[in-house]
Amino acid sequence: MEQHNLYSDSQLVSFYMDGNHEALEILFQRHRDKIFGFIYSKVRNQELTEDLFQDTLFKIVRTLKSGKYSEEGKFLPWAIRISHNLIIDFYRKNNKFRKVYDSDEFSMFDILPDDSLDAEDQMIRRQRIKKVQLIIEQLPEEQKEVLKMRIYEELSFQEIAEKTHVSINTALGRMRYAIINMRKIIEKNKINF
Repeated sequence: MEQHNLYSDSQLVSFYMDGNHEALEILFQRHRDKIFGFIYSKVRNQELTEDLFQDTLFKIVRTLKSGKYSEEGKFLPWAIRISHNLIIDFYRKNNKFRKVYDSDEFSMFDILPDDSLDAEDQMIRRQRIKKVQLIIEQLPEEQKEVLKMRIYEELSFQEIAEKTHVSINTALGRMRYAIINMRKIIEKNKINF
C-alpha cells in the first residue's frame, strides 16, 4: 500500500475488512501515539498502559473481524472509547479507583470533544463542564488565572510563569491551591458530577 497517507481511516478499515492486513498496520501506526498517550494519561503506569494498549488493539481486531464496526470515518474516537472502557473494566475488576493527584498533568477537563456521544451524554457533559466553570469562578483571581492558562490555553508552567511574571514554583503553587480550593468548594456545596 504505497502512499498510505492518501487513504482515510474509513478507507483503511474497508481495505482491512476486504482482506488487506497491511491496512490495519497503517491504522495502528497512524493512531498508536494518541491511543497509547490517552491510556497512559489515565493510568500513569507504563507497564499497565502497555497491557491495556495491547488489549485495545486485540479488541479492535476482534470487532473488525466480526463485522461489527459501524463507526464510519470515526476510527480514532471509537478506538479511544474502547481503551477507555477497558480502563474502567480493569479498575472495576481490581476494585481500584484511580485517585487524582495534584500535578501539572492534572486536568478536571479530561473531557475531550467526542462526536460519537449520543445526545444524552453530550448534555451530561455540558452540565459537568458548566459546574466546573462555576467552581472555577469562585477561586481567587491568581489561582483562577493560572488554572485557566493551564487548562484552556494548555500552557506549560514555565510559560505561565513568564506570562504572569512570577517564578515557576509560584505558578505551580497557585495551581495546587486552585485544585485544593476547588475540592473544598465541591465538598462544601456537595456538588455531584
